[in-house]
Amino acid sequence: MEKKNFFKKKPAAKNSGVKKPAKKVPTTRAGRIMRGPLLWIIVAILGVSIFGQITSAGNRYTEIGTSQALDAIAQSKVESALLIDKSQKLQLILKPGSLINGSSKVEASYVIRQEPTIVDALTGNPPVKGWNVDVPKQSLFVSFLFSIAPILLIGFLFFFLMSNAQGGNKVFSFGKSRAKLQDNDVPQNTFSDVAGADEAIAELEEIKDFLANPPKYALLGAKIPKGVLLYGPPGTGKTLLARAVAGEAQVPFYSISGSDFVEMFVGVGAARVRDLFAQAKANAPAIVFGDEIDAVGCQRGAGMGGGHDEREQTLNQLLVEMDGFESGGQVILIAATNRPDVLDPALLRPGRFDRQIAVDRPDLKGREEILKVHAKTKPLSDEVELLTYARRTPGFTGADLANVLNEAALLAAREGKKVISNLQIDEAIDRVMAGPQRKSRIMSDDERRVTAYHEAGHALVAHALPHTDPVHKITIMPRGRALGYTMVLPDDDKYSTTRNQLLDQLAYSLGGRAAEELIFHDPSTGASNDIEKATALARAMVTQYGMTESIGAIKLGTDASEPFMGRDYGHQRDYSESVAAKVDAEIRNLIETAHQEAFDILVDNRATLDAMVLQLLERETLNKEEISAIFTKVNSWPRRPAWTGSATRIPSQQPPVAVPERIVVEPANAKKPARVKKSGKKDGSDE
Repeated sequence: MEKKNFFKKKPAAKNSGVKKPAKKVPTTRAGRIMRGPLLWIIVAILGVSIFGQITSAGNRYTEIGTSQALDAIAQSKVESALLIDKSQKLQLILKPGSLINGSSKVEASYVIRQEPTIVDALTGNPPVKGWNVDVPKQSLFVSFLFSIAPILLIGFLFFFLMSNAQGGNKVFSFGKSRAKLQDNDVPQNTFSDVAGADEAIAELEEIKDFLANPPKYALLGAKIPKGVLLYGPPGTGKTLLARAVAGEAQVPFYSISGSDFVEMFVGVGAARVRDLFAQAKANAPAIVFGDEIDAVGCQRGAGMGGGHDEREQTLNQLLVEMDGFESGGQVILIAATNRPDVLDPALLRPGRFDRQIAVDRPDLKGREEILKVHAKTKPLSDEVELLTYARRTPGFTGADLANVLNEAALLAAREGKKVISNLQIDEAIDRVMAGPQRKSRIMSDDERRVTAYHEAGHALVAHALPHTDPVHKITIMPRGRALGYTMVLPDDDKYSTTRNQLLDQLAYSLGGRAAEELIFHDPSTGASNDIEKATALARAMVTQYGMTESIGAIKLGTDASEPFMGRDYGHQRDYSESVAAKVDAEIRNLIETAHQEAFDILVDNRATLDAMVLQLLERETLNKEEISAIFTKVNSWPRRPAWTGSATRIPSQQPPVAVPERIVVEPANAKKPARVKKSGKKDGSDE
């Protein structure tokens, strides 16, 4: 009983006393080596070496010259001698009372072919106890050590490199999957954090609902897609959507990058695919997200040499795992890529990636919603209207818009502001589009004037033409690689472009060059980028859009789209030399016509052009309202005649039908008042 009481009191004493500090675990490689056995092995080796040196100090021979050794032999002072071959040493033990350099044990060195001289000396004056020749032989252990040591060294280096490549002590686990399991305790994204991708969210909501309530779909015989492919331009939010799925779906969520499957060792990628799906099936229902799937899912046999490489074996295993799910299995693969054109067709077929969701650049409403999401954590001034900036950023992705507000916040902090105003957001948009302002670049007055006329020429031609978008901003302040720029942006999103709009784009692209010719009679190199864009647009109008009479509605040139051999390498010309000459002539005709049109507009509005230049030289930057005030007296350019591409196709004089008013279908659960019609419309619009 006493023993039991003794052991029972022991924990109480521990709890009542002061807690012992926990042992510190070393985190650095040097700390682990110091705490490990390697340090003690090295210390033991050093100790043995030092002990051996101390114990062998009494048997040491004093080094003397060869001539001194031969003199001692000649004078019969030597008691015994030992001639050591290979090391060319002559060890002598002198007679009692004879010393050389204060020692009775001496040794001397000799060179090859001196052996006969030494042997003759020893034979002529033999020592009292005789002399001998020693031929050293290497021990069996040393021979074995020298033969096996290189192999051991190579093996050690191999395992050391493998350990570093696997991120620690994982030498034997390189065939294991590197997928990361989502931690539910970490703050997660949800669908409320995603904006501008309503269609993609709706598709992924269905997957989340299936995992939460499978009987609802099984009752109707529906099967959830085995794979979902998210594709679109970079920065549109594909990975963010996957993180939102991880936050919404209350199931195990594995995330891995396509490059994690690729290794230098044969079979590792396929082994990791098998291990990944084995883990997911063991924890089903589960979601597996593969980012940048094109790293492992590229087309097989593509490129100059085809191939049977490691990446193809990994892809083959992925195809087998996706198509080998059990009936009714609840493992879903979500993948993201911005290069769907390079994926293997077998990967995209139904049964693997059943559903392919395009995550495109957001429209006007989507950009406004994205700005609202990113503005939640940022103090904005009351004067900031996010819809205005959504209109100013057509073509921006979600990542671009997030970068705009982040740059605005950085600028406000740099200036010591407490809130973000329009000034910082305007500057942030310019930084994202054209780069930071180059305040260190000092331009002469002549260069500033040339730049002002160049940018004013762009803006004036764009304002005068009937089919162009509004001019939002003009600046002559150097930014990025540009000395100045003119911002022409649409107020609403556009998804197609007419021939007249393309011709107007050609004209105002050459407006800067025309202004330099009109004013200075000596154009500069500042229009090189304008000429490049205008030429590319004119070539597309001729060879792709069929907007010339001599060529007609014919697609010229084929694009084989071989991304592994270079896209330009795959381009083929499928038309004759005579057609090529016509193409060049049509491109030149379009450019010349647009150039002359821009020149005539500037001649007709010379006074307005000069007024715009004066304002630019004074203010350096003009916004939309200031530009509109200066352009109030611009003479609008007449519209071009109707064009159908052929003299036999006469345009109809009958106008198109009127667009019917859209009928908004209200949700069934919306509470619409029975009599007050106005209130019902208001509720519908709120929905």
